[in-house]
Amino acid sequence: MKLSEKIIALRKANGMTQEELASICNVSRQSISKWEADIALPETEKLLILGETFQVSMDILLKDELALHEVKEVPVCGNNAIRKKKQELYEGILIKESIMDDSIIDCLNIHKIELWHTGGKPKYWTALFFTSGRKDFPEQLSKVMLSVPDEGENWFVDFKAGNEKYIVFQDKILKYQIGNQAEKDRVRMECRKLGISDEQMNWPE
Repeated sequence: MKLSEKIIALRKANGMTQEELASICNVSRQSISKWEADIALPETEKLLILGETFQVSMDILLKDELALHEVKEVPVCGNNAIRKKKQELYEGILIKESIMDDSIIDCLNIHKIELWHTGGKPKYWTALFFTSGRKDFPEQLSKVMLSVPDEGENWFVDFKAGNEKYIVFQDKILKYQIGNQAEKDRVRMECRKLGISDEQMNWPE
């Protein structure tokens, strides 16, 4: 999906006219029209404004493989991130920088994208609020999770399916029934063995 198509999709998803977006970017309406017609490209400064306005990262804007046809809505930060659908099994948040292969994104229905300031390096994380109806999603996700033990990086994703909580690492899937403290304690013990601190295990249920 080209940048021009993403600008159109994001502008319409946010209920903006070309004139309104032009005002935000401090450019003419004709400039917006040229961006959307793929005649001209926004300058770096304008790309940053677009990312901030639509709450998406530069990766989302510039990488063709991250298609916005999967984005249902792109609101500002808030708690009502995921619209539940009966046919979808899994729901949670995936940090894009925690995966080695972006093709896993094809398994997701992305409902919201946020840019999280880390206070370190990298400066930002791209948070994808998702649902997925693919039954083998945990298995597929575990194949692409980033893990560099020598550098202290052992990423995991936590999400839920109904009353089951999943904690997925590279090549390792842990889960427990929400409300079953014994199962949860067992999962937390396994996480500690993988170098995960108690603070990191304050995941939502």
